[in-house]
Amino acid sequence: MQIGDVLDAIGGLVSRIKDYAAKLPAIVDLSVAPTGIKPPPDAVETYDDLVTRLRAKVAGTPYKCLNAPLLESLEAFESGKLLGTVQPLLSVLDQMQQMITDREIEARPMDERRIDEYRRSLRKILPGNRPELEEAGGA
Repeated sequence: MQIGDVLDAIGGLVSRIKDYAAKLPAIVDLSVAPTGIKPPPDAVETYDDLVTRLRAKVAGTPYKCLNAPLLESLEAFESGKLLGTVQPLLSVLDQMQQMITDREIEARPMDERRIDEYRRSLRKILPGNRPELEEAGGA
C-alpha cells in the first residue's frame, strides 16, 4: 500500500463531502443538517465503497490506524452530520502527516502537497471559514 493509494481514496471522500456541503443552505448551523437534507443515496454508497475498500487495503499496513476515523467519518456522512464527517478526515490527514514526520511512511513532496490541499478543502467547509458570511449579522 502506497501513500498515493490512500490519498486517492481520501481525495474521493473530500470530493463527496464538498458536493454535499455545497447543497446545504449557507446560513445553517453545520453541526447538524436540517431535516430532510442528507447526502443522496448514491453519494452515501460511493462514500461507503471508498471507505470500505480503503479499510480493507490498509489492514496489516502502517495505515491501519486510519480505520477508526474513516469509519467515524462514514457514519457521520450517512446521517448527514457534516462536522462529524469533516473532523475525522482532518484527523486522518494529521495522522498521516505525523507518520511522515516519524518516518513510518515515505512521502514525496507531491504527496505532502496533496495532504495540505485536502486539509485546506476540508477546513473551508467548517463554520467560520466562509468569506461570504463575514458580514452576516452586522449592523
